[in-house]
Amino acid sequence: MNFPFYFARRYLFSKKSTHVINLISAISMIGVAVATMALVIVLSVFNGFHDLVASFFTAFDPQIEVVPTLGKTAPADDELLAKLKQLDEVDVVTENVEEQALAVYKDRQAMVTVKGVENNFSELTHISDILYGEGEFSLEAANLEYGIMGIRLAQEMGTGSYFPGYMKIFAPMREGQLDLSDPASGFVVDSLISPGVVFAVRQSKYDKSCILTSIAFARRLFGLQGEISSLEIRLKNGSDIDKVKQKMRDIVGDKYQVLDRYEQQADTFKIMQIEKFIAYIFLTFILMVACFNIIGSLSMLIIDKKDDVMTLRNLGATDHQITQIFLFEGRLISAIGAIVGIALGLLLCWIQQTFGVVALGESSGSFVVDAYPVSVHYSDVVIVFFTVLAIGWLAVWYPVRHLSRRLLSPQSEDLSY
Repeated sequence: MNFPFYFARRYLFSKKSTHVINLISAISMIGVAVATMALVIVLSVFNGFHDLVASFFTAFDPQIEVVPTLGKTAPADDELLAKLKQLDEVDVVTENVEEQALAVYKDRQAMVTVKGVENNFSELTHISDILYGEGEFSLEAANLEYGIMGIRLAQEMGTGSYFPGYMKIFAPMREGQLDLSDPASGFVVDSLISPGVVFAVRQSKYDKSCILTSIAFARRLFGLQGEISSLEIRLKNGSDIDKVKQKMRDIVGDKYQVLDRYEQQADTFKIMQIEKFIAYIFLTFILMVACFNIIGSLSMLIIDKKDDVMTLRNLGATDHQITQIFLFEGRLISAIGAIVGIALGLLLCWIQQTFGVVALGESSGSFVVDAYPVSVHYSDVVIVFFTVLAIGWLAVWYPVRHLSRRLLSPQSEDLSY
């Protein structure tokens, strides 16, 4: 039998000669549990926002995007891109031309991102699921070019889901010199009409500045005939994205970057990961403060059990074994606090997921979601558990060894604090 652990367990749950020691031990355990619960809940809320943002991008971004490593465009007939299109796992491919331009409608204007795509864009993404209005997804018809705006851009331009007449799009000419006497001659001007719908990704990056149109219009406007900004790809169902992505990278080498949805929005998700890490660090400091309460509990326990320690020593217990008793005591408090805190954290996360108890706003519909999103990642739970154990062990290791040495010293009969 591991008698240091046996004694530590008895000391933890048995009644002490001084009742305040039981109270301080309970407070220490509760402090660790509350800090652990806070870690689980906060990390799960960050996961919830991460997954929520990812779900919004899913409706608009392709599964895989291939972009040139150098420069903004690449030849559409590049042999490397042709090889990617011929892969067995590839289901839908769309060429994309994307650039900045100025949109003018009546007396309003805005800087926009014109995204020219092929007609199969609705097969590539879930764009049809986020369209609002009386029309349908359409990029061109006969000699007419349609422009589908983001919902916030439509509000800024004062158009709604449908605008009568033409919206003019201005883009600087790629070649030639600007004639200062006639600045308008330095721009290419073309017009779009409304198909009667707008899209709502619920991300400012798209909703406030993006206009979807045909790739022919974008190439004509920006002078990029035979060029593409990116190649957007959807894979067949059941394909392993990571394996296909690596296969594509092996084909294109350093000439192109092959990006999945998360890598396409790397800046956004990196910021979210940094925020989550900072929250983890701050809450870990709070956990350290809670673990310091264990030191006070153990200090009083060591003094209270001085006679027991002398008895154990006379019975043959080594100094190391006696020190291990109080180390196990501190570790038990940390472990029980961690388990209770994780259980409470998971319970509260489940309640929030099921009932949405904590709302984001006072009125329903004010935000994208009405309640704080929560997503429990069990890897985070494991990290939290071992973090609590590590901090609890480190918090008690030196104080217990120091106090035990004083207790076990020849002058320990006169020990006072």
